[in-house]
Amino acid sequence: MNKPIRTVSIFCMFLFLALMANVTYVQFWKAEDYNTDPRNARVAEASFSRERGQILVGDEPVATSKPSDDQYKYLRVYPSSGARMFAPVTGYLQLGSQTGIERSQNAVLTGEDPQLFVTRLVDLLKGDQTQGGNVVLTLNAAAQKAAFEGLRDTLGPRGEGSVVAIQPKTGRVLAMASYPSYDPNELATHDSKSAAAAYEQLDKDPRDPLVNRAIQTRLFPGSTFKLVTAAAAIESGKYHGDDQVPAGSSYQPPGTTRTIGNDGRSQCNPSKISFATALDWSCNTTFAHLAVEVGPEKMRDQAEKFGFNSNYLLDLKGQAQSVYPTGIPLSDKDGGGTRELSDAETAQTGIGQFEVQSTPLQMAMVTAAIANQGTLMRPYLVEQVQTAGFDVLRTTEPDKLSDAVSPQTARELTDLLVSVVDNGTASPAAISGVKVAGKTGTAQRTSTRCSAGGKPPYAWFVSYAPADNAEVAVAVMIEEAPDRACDEIAGGQLGGPIAKAVMEAVLKK
Repeated sequence: MNKPIRTVSIFCMFLFLALMANVTYVQFWKAEDYNTDPRNARVAEASFSRERGQILVGDEPVATSKPSDDQYKYLRVYPSSGARMFAPVTGYLQLGSQTGIERSQNAVLTGEDPQLFVTRLVDLLKGDQTQGGNVVLTLNAAAQKAAFEGLRDTLGPRGEGSVVAIQPKTGRVLAMASYPSYDPNELATHDSKSAAAAYEQLDKDPRDPLVNRAIQTRLFPGSTFKLVTAAAAIESGKYHGDDQVPAGSSYQPPGTTRTIGNDGRSQCNPSKISFATALDWSCNTTFAHLAVEVGPEKMRDQAEKFGFNSNYLLDLKGQAQSVYPTGIPLSDKDGGGTRELSDAETAQTGIGQFEVQSTPLQMAMVTAAIANQGTLMRPYLVEQVQTAGFDVLRTTEPDKLSDAVSPQTARELTDLLVSVVDNGTASPAAISGVKVAGKTGTAQRTSTRCSAGGKPPYAWFVSYAPADNAEVAVAVMIEEAPDRACDEIAGGQLGGPIAKAVMEAVLKK
């Protein structure tokens, strides 16, 4: 064989090997990535060419498919009675994209999940078209309605907020409401131009209706974080629930000239007060002082036992990680790396400020762990996976995340939080005939207070009931309440009635 022919032959052999390698890579290594990529037009078209499974709350579908007379065989439909209420959880199915449960459970809903292999095989042998499986959510319809309508009625058309309710013993998410919301039917239409226009309008809305605030919005938790500080103080062994704690009209942490005050609450003025009084009236000086006593390492450790600085939700994508600061970055001239929090910074974390950031789901988890005798359960939204014929293939088993606090600490905290509802700032959550535990929170978002021309604060409320054997733990976050006067934006005043309505819906009061 002469040299030119040999060169061409070797070149062709390398081309053939490259082709085989590419086919192997695409067909074997990348096949699943391409099949699950919502931008894959062929996959998107296939999603609309078969009957996709239902998303159910109880026995009622909150997402279903109906026959379509256009180029696709089925149209995804979200019943109008609950479309906006459930949209942040269900998400939407659109040509080329999916969100929420529609995305995370896509394999089940399309029928491609391995759990549905036998069903697919039977359909193949019978000559029937493959149907998707159903996904049953943990949501309680009455609690979800109370949460969404509570936000809407309290905040008005321009408000922003979220509610999360959890079953403490299992981690089942009973309500996950985000306001404002959107109508997923406008995005699921087969008219691509109409869907694109609807998405653009929602995407440009400054109130971010496409954001699930329950898991994607982090804010200063303010005084609701005092649950973590109180837990750290009791777990340290330095204090118990019936002890006297440091207080005072103001507190100046070591190493700073800035002081922390109590917004005029005279109940906090004595140098020593009961732990119950400190929580009843949310004394900043007490919890700033306790945080400094405990120290940043133990404060961080306690926060992380409740779920801060970690990811834990498996059923929805896009969870924002709640944060307790792990250190302060140093400049290159100072050697780089990080340093530990100072006493002044630690004091601010003790009252839920500085760089502490939390999602509503995270604060619901803190509350649920205390309600569950100190045991933190993983939150979950998918209760069951079913065949199209409603045969159960899988039921989610509760999963323990950590022992956040000891049972004794949890009992002491519960007694203190019941007092906050009975005698303090959380009284709007009181339910006749039920022992309720709760805590308010108002977090400054700027150094300038609202009354002095600064932005209004964030308002929070957390609670659980019945306090001694909790069936539900709730977190309410008010991000914007523009139709309310500055002095009306407080956790108890705005969030308390919403939390009460959600708890009553679960307890059927």
